[in-house]
Amino acid sequence: MAQRILVVDDDKSIVKVLAGYLQQAGYGVLGAHDGETALHLLRRERPDMVILDLMMPKRDGWEVTQIIRADKELAAMPIIMLTARSEDTDKIVGLELGADDYVTKPFNAREVVTRVKALLRRQKLDHLQTTAPPILVSDGLRLDVDHHTLTVNGRRVELTRTEFNLLEVLLASPGYTITRDELLEKALGYAYEGLGRALDTHIRNLRRKIEPDPDNPTYIQTVHGVGYRLAGEPA
Repeated sequence: MAQRILVVDDDKSIVKVLAGYLQQAGYGVLGAHDGETALHLLRRERPDMVILDLMMPKRDGWEVTQIIRADKELAAMPIIMLTARSEDTDKIVGLELGADDYVTKPFNAREVVTRVKALLRRQKLDHLQTTAPPILVSDGLRLDVDHHTLTVNGRRVELTRTEFNLLEVLLASPGYTITRDELLEKALGYAYEGLGRALDTHIRNLRRKIEPDPDNPTYIQTVHGVGYRLAGEPA
């Protein structure tokens, strides 16, 4: 059965164009033109991914993203945010709310399809991964790969798929510095061209969720000019 993508934009021509390219690539496509309809379709149809415009009537893309990430049944769904606003602050806000990727209008539809494929491929690899231990533990962090759950000192913490993947990569090699490019490739499946701050935003989100003091992190350490490493020793 073909994977299904929900495309949400108040510009019907954009939904039509993206639907055409996605269908040509072998995906099933659902369409919506406002946030309220999008949420209805998400809950009823459970698509494999959502491409979400930022500025929409009846709940904008930011609000829809927040609702998705707060819903346990939908929280792991990949989200690509699509918007005409190109300011870095808008991109960062979208990522902080839980979007996995960000495409700015005007866009190349083939590039959007490429990003869809990359995110869905990463999702599939998450399910098929057999080489990593099913549970990764280090200094109070316990990541259950099979059940996609994290506890910090016994407290359950909800993560987005991207945050989970980043933490999994770091937990697999505690004490070792992992370069930014390596983190992007392993955790996101491809490089974020033109969005160099995306990785830092995801790391900042992770720190807010797992660190006792996010401004003075004890788990995820920055190695300036290189990348990041997880402090501590494996259990």
